[in-house]
Amino acid sequence: MSKRTLVRGGLVITAADEVHADVLTEDGRIVALAAGGSDVAASWTADRVIDATNKYVIPGGVDGHTHMEMPFGGTFAADTFETGTRAAAWGGTTTIVDFAIQSPGQALREGLDAWYAKADGNCAIDYGFHMILADVNEHSLNEMDLLVQEGITSFKLFMAYPGVFYSDDGKILRAMQRTSHNGGLIMMHAENGIAIDVLVEQALAAGRTDPRYHGEVRKVLLEAEATHRAIQLARVADAPLYVVHVSAEEAVAELAAARDKGLPVFGETCPQYLFLSTDNLAEPDFEGAKYVCSTPLRPREHQAALWRGLRTNDLQVVSTDHCPFCFTGQKEMGRGDFSKIPNGLPGVEHRMDLLHQAVVEGHISRRRWIEIACATPARMFGLYPKKGTIAPGADADIVIYDPHAEQTLSAETHHMDVDYSVYEGKRITGQVETVLSRGELVIDGRKYTGRPGHGSYTPRATCQYLT
Repeated sequence: MSKRTLVRGGLVITAADEVHADVLTEDGRIVALAAGGSDVAASWTADRVIDATNKYVIPGGVDGHTHMEMPFGGTFAADTFETGTRAAAWGGTTTIVDFAIQSPGQALREGLDAWYAKADGNCAIDYGFHMILADVNEHSLNEMDLLVQEGITSFKLFMAYPGVFYSDDGKILRAMQRTSHNGGLIMMHAENGIAIDVLVEQALAAGRTDPRYHGEVRKVLLEAEATHRAIQLARVADAPLYVVHVSAEEAVAELAAARDKGLPVFGETCPQYLFLSTDNLAEPDFEGAKYVCSTPLRPREHQAALWRGLRTNDLQVVSTDHCPFCFTGQKEMGRGDFSKIPNGLPGVEHRMDLLHQAVVEGHISRRRWIEIACATPARMFGLYPKKGTIAPGADADIVIYDPHAEQTLSAETHHMDVDYSVYEGKRITGQVETVLSRGELVIDGRKYTGRPGHGSYTPRATCQYLT
C-alpha cells in the first residue's frame, strides 16, 4: 500500500524560489508540487493532509558537522546517535553527517565500522559519515580510495591537537594529493596547534587557568595562519578544500582571497560564532567552561565579518559542530586547568531556529537561510537533490515552520542530552511545528512521533561543486 501525504496551503521556500504551493509525497518521496488553489492541487487526494496555512514549508535541514558519542579528553560527547538525532529532528534537521574516527595505528576501516555500529538502528533521521584521519600513511591513503567508492567522500584533518589528531604539513599534503585523484574533499580544522600548545603551557605556568584563557591562547592569527597554509597546500596538491568552523574575520579574509582567485576553497561557520562571544567565555564562577570549543569564541566584533561572509558567499555553510559535554562531571574536569575542559558545545537542535532569527534580524534572506542550512551542505557533501530541496524526486524531508511563533531557548525545554544551554534565556521568533523524514512524521504538531531506527545510512556522492 502506498502512503500519500499532502502538505497544503504553505509558502514553499527553497534556495532558489519562494512559491505558495501544495506538496504531494508518496512512499517517502516528493512526487509533485502545484500552485495552491489550482485545479491540479484541488484534485489530489492523500492518506494524510497537513494544513500549512500561514506557515513556511521548507526542506529538512542538513547538518554537515556533528559529533555524536565522540571520545574526547577522557570522556565522551553526551549525545548518543539516538538522543542527538531526536534532538536534531525537534529542530528541523533531517540529515546529519557525523565523523567516524580513525585512531593512530588503526585502519580507517576499523574506525568506520565502529561508527556504523554506533549509529545502526539508533537514528531518528538519516545520516552519513565523514572520516577523520589521525594517521596518514600508505595504508590509510590507499583506504581513502576505497572509502570514496563506498560513499564516504570527505576526510577531516587537524592542524591542531598535537598527540591526538594532529597531522603535519607533509601528511596533509599527501592526503590532499590523494583526494585530488579520487574526488574526495579534505575538511580542515585550521589552527596552528604547535604554537597554541606553547601558549597554553605559558598561560598555565603564569597561573592563568580560567576558561577565558582558552580563547586567549587560541589566537585569531593562529587560525588565520593555518587557514592560509591549508589553502596553499591545497593549491600545491591541486585539491579542493573545506575549512570547518571558521570563527575569525582574518580567516574569512584568507578564504575570500582564495575564492577571488577562483580556487575551489569553501568555508563553514557555526551558530556559536554568530551569536556568542568571548564575553561568554569570561562568565564568572567557571560558567565560561560551558562555552569552551575550538576554534574558540571570538570578540563580538568578528560577528559582522562572518555575517558578511555568509551574504557574499565567502562562507557557504552553517553547521553546528555539535559536540556536547555536560557541565557537571565533564566540563568540570577542567577546573583549575582550562586545557582539560572538553572542547565542544550543544547546538544540533537550534541551528534552523537561530538562522531564522537571523532572517528576522535582517542578516540574511529567507532563501539564503535555506541555502546555507539545507541546499549547500547537501551539494557540498554529495546528497543533492535527494536532500536539501523540495522538488519532485527528492526525499520527503519536509519541515512545516511557524515563522510567527515565539520561544525561549533553555535547557529546561531542549531535547539534547546535556545539562545546560549555551543560549539559555534567548528569545527567538520562529519554531518547527511538524517534520517529515522520508514521508514519515517524526515531529507532529510539536509532539515527537519518531523512533530509533527510522533514520537510514545514506552513502554520498562527491562534492557537487567540483563537477
